[in-house]
Formats: sequence, C-alpha cells, structure tokens
Amino acid sequence: MTEVASPRVDGRTARAERTRSAIVEAHLALIAEGDLKPTGERIAERAGVSLRALWANFKDMEALFRASGERLSERQDAEFVPVPATLPLSRRINEFCRQRARILELIAPSARAAQLLEPFSAQLRSNRADNINRVQREIAELFAPELDAAGPARDQLFAALTVASSWAGWSMMRDELHLDVREATGVMIRTVTALLATALTAAQR
Repeated sequence: MTEVASPRVDGRTARAERTRSAIVEAHLALIAEGDLKPTGERIAERAGVSLRALWANFKDMEALFRASGERLSERQDAEFVPVPATLPLSRRINEFCRQRARILELIAPSARAAQLLEPFSAQLRSNRADNINRVQREIAELFAPELDAAGPARDQLFAALTVASSWAGWSMMRDELHLDVREATGVMIRTVTALLATALTAAQR
C-alpha cells in the first residue's frame, strides 16, 4: 500500500523551501547592492522572516554561504552557452572571452564579498574552487587542440589561460586598473590570443 504524504506535511515543506529561498535571495541581493558583509539581522529583515527562522533554516553562515554559492552556480548555468569547439581559433577566443566577461560580471558582487571572508571560511574557499574548476573544464574542452599542441608546456599554458579568464584577472582589471567591461574584455581577448599564439609558435619550432 502506497503512503501518501498529508497536505499538512507537504505545505510545511513548501513553506520551508520558500523561506530558505527568500533568505538566499536576500543574502545575494544585499551583496549585489554593496553590503558585502550583511549580518543575519539584515538578511532576515530583507527576506521578511525572523532572525530565529533564518537560523532554523541555516545552522550558521557557512551553511548560508553554501546555499548562496549553489544559487549563483544555477544562475551561471542559466547564462552559459557552450562555444562550439569546431569554430576557428579566433572565433573561439572571442566568444569564450565575451561569455567569460558576462559570467564574471554576474558573480562579481559575491566574489568581492567573498574576498573579505575567505581567510575565515572554508565554504567560501570551496565556492571559489568550484568557479575555478568551472572555467578550467571549459578551457580544457574548447582549446583542447591548442593545449595538446603545446606539448611539455601544456600545463603552464593551461594555468596561464585559467588566470587570464578567471576572477583574479578580472578583478585586477575592473577593481585595480578601473577598466570598464568593454576594455577589460578586450584585454582578456588580447591576453588569451597571445598565450595561444605564442604556445603554437613555440610548438612549431
């Protein structure tokens, strides 16, 4: 005989999910507005829930960082469009870099906030590692022929491409050099093009 969950249980579960979602969205919204270290009180107020409800759903900030990181990953997935690996190299570079610029701008507020707390948060460091792994998977697939052609220099080229197209490089351009998105994208395209061209030239010698 199949057991059927009672409407009361289903309703309670749905309300709990809505509460958790509201808390995560409030956390990300406050960060996006420039509140890089929002307190539990501010998050709860923004979400329209009690502070007690916040901590009933997330045992600590690490749990909230994990949920917010997962939500941000979902947003990146929604924005991501694979670049065809069959395109000529120049097209692959341009489309890869332009998409990376859009994704990096999407995660920028959370990445800036995370930089303040990463030394004290294993979860934020894990979130950053996930983002690095994400771009490395894309690089490995999209530029596989060029990486293979680099021979012994493959690992070095792979690391250089990662730095050029990840948050560390983007933050330098946007926050330290004060380039706008168009300018920073142009620098990324130039850098990735130079890295791959240099590697291919060296491999042909």
